[in-house]
Amino acid sequence: MELDVYKLDGTKTGEKVTLNPEVFEIKPNDHVIYLAVKAYLANQRQGTHSVKNRAAVSGGGRKPFRQKGTGRARQGTIRAPHMVGGGRAFGPHPRDYTQDLPKKVKRLARKSALSYKARENKIVVVEDFKFDEPKTKKVVELLQNLNINDRKVLFITADYDLNFYKSARNIPYKWVLKAPEFSTYDIVNAQVLVFQKSAVQTVNEVLAK
Repeated sequence: MELDVYKLDGTKTGEKVTLNPEVFEIKPNDHVIYLAVKAYLANQRQGTHSVKNRAAVSGGGRKPFRQKGTGRARQGTIRAPHMVGGGRAFGPHPRDYTQDLPKKVKRLARKSALSYKARENKIVVVEDFKFDEPKTKKVVELLQNLNINDRKVLFITADYDLNFYKSARNIPYKWVLKAPEFSTYDIVNAQVLVFQKSAVQTVNEVLAK
């Protein structure tokens, strides 16, 4: 598959880039995409949630009232789970939610997600560029020139450009990542992928291994 390369003003440069069919034209595997996204979201969890059980709450050191003769159900402590101010029964406690997947599964998931985007014509390639200074206005103009300013966009750059990153981070639903340091979730979460020309070659080589 070949795609046109666009200038920052939205016009075509006349060049084309080739997407490696081993990366962008495979038969997508929906299950591995699901596994990769599930693992990514699980790994974002801090796992610091915690509640106090009946042993941890203060008070309740004595029997609230005598066992018999009151007409009420017998109680041993005011800190039992069914009492107001009591401990929580079966509540959450700190735990590790980390999930790991085999490298081959993660690579297949990314290739499957990229193949979906290529099949749906949601990949745009622009010429290589560098920002001399952070300028959000330039990124807004680029998005308008490519007619994707109302979409969730993931920019994939060839190198880490701090100025470009700072320029795009203030715009809602726009992200910048260096190739190939993106996850399956990043691809699925974006509606359009904007590759720099050199980034396409990097992804072609790295994910085809």
